[in-house]
Amino acid sequence: MSKTVSFITENFGKYDPYSIDSYLSIGGFTAIKNALAMSSNDIIEIAKKAVVKGRGGAAYDTGRKWSQAASVPGDNKVVICNADEGEPCTFKDRNVIENDPFRLLEGMVIAGYTVGAQNGYIYLREEYRHLRSLIQNAIDQCMEKGYVGDNIMGSDFSFHIHLYSGAGAYVCGEGSTLIESIEGKSGRPRIKPPFIKECGLFLLPTLVNNVETLAIAAAVLQHGVDEYIKYGTPESPGTKIISLAGNVKNPGAYEIPFGLTLREIIYDIGGGIPDGHNLLLFQLGGASGKIGPASIIDTPYTYADLAKQGLVVGSGGVLVVDDRTRVIDFVKSIQDFFIHESCGKCTPCREGNRQIAKIIDRFVAGNPKPDDLNTAERFANIMSNCAFCGLGETAQSALLTAIKHFPQEFDLEEVAVK
Repeated sequence: MSKTVSFITENFGKYDPYSIDSYLSIGGFTAIKNALAMSSNDIIEIAKKAVVKGRGGAAYDTGRKWSQAASVPGDNKVVICNADEGEPCTFKDRNVIENDPFRLLEGMVIAGYTVGAQNGYIYLREEYRHLRSLIQNAIDQCMEKGYVGDNIMGSDFSFHIHLYSGAGAYVCGEGSTLIESIEGKSGRPRIKPPFIKECGLFLLPTLVNNVETLAIAAAVLQHGVDEYIKYGTPESPGTKIISLAGNVKNPGAYEIPFGLTLREIIYDIGGGIPDGHNLLLFQLGGASGKIGPASIIDTPYTYADLAKQGLVVGSGGVLVVDDRTRVIDFVKSIQDFFIHESCGKCTPCREGNRQIAKIIDRFVAGNPKPDDLNTAERFANIMSNCAFCGLGETAQSALLTAIKHFPQEFDLEEVAVK
């Protein structure tokens, strides 16, 4: 457990999340004060120096994203906090909201000030509805104390925050789909261009950031970028909150410095595999993430090192699967999830998921057709290249990497013997 750190999570357990006075007693809103004393360009340069990549899954550079949003002309802009944490095996944003809601609001205000927005919207997933009262209470108290609303902290900057709830659709984690949902429409992705930064919510220039990304922004503005980048590696500085789950003794959300190996995450932080079983595979970044075999467990957890192994950080999920599960059964569980969650807008995703599911079911039953493997790979590659949004593009990540790392599971002669 000593390999974890507390930078983003430093406030966890140190104040009452229902009390703004409790938050102020530990130095709360220092980040907003510091931000208001800077220019927008100053803050953007800090974000760039910190090399914070978006923590919702896409890993888009935050400094670049804020710079692009700030450069879009417009007197009425919007910041959206994406709290639609629907990726399976991902619950780190929930921990931030539960333990440090005021820091999240600080991050939103800082983002609004940086890009020139006047309104912020928190889009909370339906399954987190029990957190609505906590967030709304934090917004109300910030309004009363002058940290949200008109003329924040006596400045000429005004920023109002509004709370919206989703309806339980995984696809609404995608930015444009989330926006459609807030506008009262069916949750389906928009065609791009126009891009969200130019024409987003209510056709206004819009910045969408993940909960963890906004929390990092507040922490960095409070303590300074040098304090943040002392963690991690030169290529992947800083820290990451991961969601560790599956066949480990100590599942949970942990903040780690970039550079720990997957072995350290699973065995030192997670306590290893229970009941004497062996590691079979791990999946990084949620259901849309790729899987890796036990043989590459010493890979450092950085963007570059994982990329060399064909893996991604994604949403920060680390799902551990031991030898009690067959690879093909694991792939089937992922496939069933995406069939349920596809919005059906585009043919590659809608039909591709259904057809691949039939093939996977035949592998599970032990009676695949001779051309099933080639057909599944062909359909999966079509989805990756032609689907309308990220859901369809990544739905077959688990299947394709399972075929790569566990080809014996798809050997037709071996399946026939089983």
